[in-house]
Amino acid sequence: MTRKEIKAIRKDVARFMRRLYNRGLTTASGGNISVRLERVIFITPSALDKGLIRSKQVGMVTLDGKNLTPDLKPSIETAMHLAIYKERPDVNAIVHAHPPLATSFTAMQKYIDCTLIAEARAVLGTPVVATYALMGTEPLAARVAKAASGKTNVILLQNHGIVCLGRDLLTAFDRMEVLEAAAKMTLVTKLFGESSPLTPEQIREIDELMG
Repeated sequence: MTRKEIKAIRKDVARFMRRLYNRGLTTASGGNISVRLERVIFITPSALDKGLIRSKQVGMVTLDGKNLTPDLKPSIETAMHLAIYKERPDVNAIVHAHPPLATSFTAMQKYIDCTLIAEARAVLGTPVVATYALMGTEPLAARVAKAASGKTNVILLQNHGIVCLGRDLLTAFDRMEVLEAAAKMTLVTKLFGESSPLTPEQIREIDELMG
């Protein structure tokens, strides 16, 4: 890879991390974003204000876990990102965050209805759950990678947060935003006590359209 490519990716990772923070989808210390280029993973580090992060603060590690930016503290969830990339060759970007409503559903172990509108079904498909494991641990990395193995692109981490995958950073980020919107819609329909979700036939049509 060229220096130009490296500079561009670090800039994008930092920009989307700030965007995640500015959208209220994570906190100053929470969440992490990564992008894969060949066998190098560009990832936001730990112990850094996510709302102010700049490109020079985005770390780089190899797919085998070697830290290429030793001046930066690797993300606590680096192992989780690497495990997902190893499991899913089609994934080139990962966004992990703690959007308040969607994360509340993981703490209640309640279902986020992604069949209320067509966009949610098209963008999110069917999210899956990864059972609780302590943050930053190998058991968490293994459980999330296993959840991702079924080709889902949205993973709900019990009592923790959300992981969204994509072929690129915008796709993964969009899934995080749409999931939080779906959580809001689920809450509203529950409060009103009624909803009219997509029919099985409509869901099938959307799935066929999305390939």
